[in-house]
Amino acid sequence: MGLDEHGSSSSNSDRPPLLPHGPELMAGFTRRRIKTSGAEIEVAVAGKGPPLLLIHGNPLTLVSWHRIAPSLAQSFTVVAPDIRGYGDSSKPDGGEDHAAYSFRAMGEDMFEIMSSLGFERFGVAGHDRGARVAFRMALDKPERVSRLCALDIIPTYNLLSNITLGWGLESYHWFFMAQKAPFPEKLICADLNYYISYKLNKKGVGLSIFTPEAFAEYARCTTPEQIHAVCEDYRATVTLDYAFDKADFEAGRKITCPVLAIWGSNSHVGRHLKPQEAWGQWAPDLRGWAIPTGHYPAEHRPDLVYDAFLDFFSGREPVPYEGRQDAA
Repeated sequence: MGLDEHGSSSSNSDRPPLLPHGPELMAGFTRRRIKTSGAEIEVAVAGKGPPLLLIHGNPLTLVSWHRIAPSLAQSFTVVAPDIRGYGDSSKPDGGEDHAAYSFRAMGEDMFEIMSSLGFERFGVAGHDRGARVAFRMALDKPERVSRLCALDIIPTYNLLSNITLGWGLESYHWFFMAQKAPFPEKLICADLNYYISYKLNKKGVGLSIFTPEAFAEYARCTTPEQIHAVCEDYRATVTLDYAFDKADFEAGRKITCPVLAIWGSNSHVGRHLKPQEAWGQWAPDLRGWAIPTGHYPAEHRPDLVYDAFLDFFSGREPVPYEGRQDAA
């Protein structure tokens, strides 16, 4: 489904339009490699205006934003990194407790990147694992995160404390990849091409939402080194990250900035979870709704994600999908 089929629905003609996509991924962006205290991070930067950090998920890379990032760069200075362990960023050793792959460690990379670019306060949007990094950032250093948008997740504590059969069957990889090394790594690496195709081929959606160029990039980055790093990510999640979130939840800590939560009605989140209820326990200043996508909203319906991001990070109230004229 291309951008030509789903143009921006905004009725305000002075708003920057959603640009049509071509074969070049992240068109107009400059690549940089930024060394943090714990990793070397591949970063794509473009645009002008207020800073906006975009953090991808698993098993993706920064190019997962390619259908909306050039358009957002008309209004914002867009910073899109490969999180540590993914894409072309370095893949440090996780340590005995996997702490190098906690969302806190990943978030510290993000803070250091933005500081190196001259941005001390900024908006953050994350998808999947990237949304969990953004969640931790907003709790750890609220003075630095001005606004937070999370795509297709609920917070980790709520998720792991209320596991359902349906979610568990669709999200088997959380517990498989968290098993002791090298068990999951050996099985996955037996056929990496099969793995990446299976992983991206979500129920009721399929692979057609990905451009050939984006899919090729995800396949290129699916290496044994990345698979090990991703497993370390999940090992940290079910141990350290869950413990951090549990402690914050029990202490009554809240996200103080405005929060936008968007999820796919045809994703594991939309089918099995209660996103508004879960996010409401953390975010007093919350708005959120489902859109007709699977687990990869920015590639499936970039028009809807772009409109929401443009409004929300510009300080306007985004229009809920059910309130749009094109909503079914």
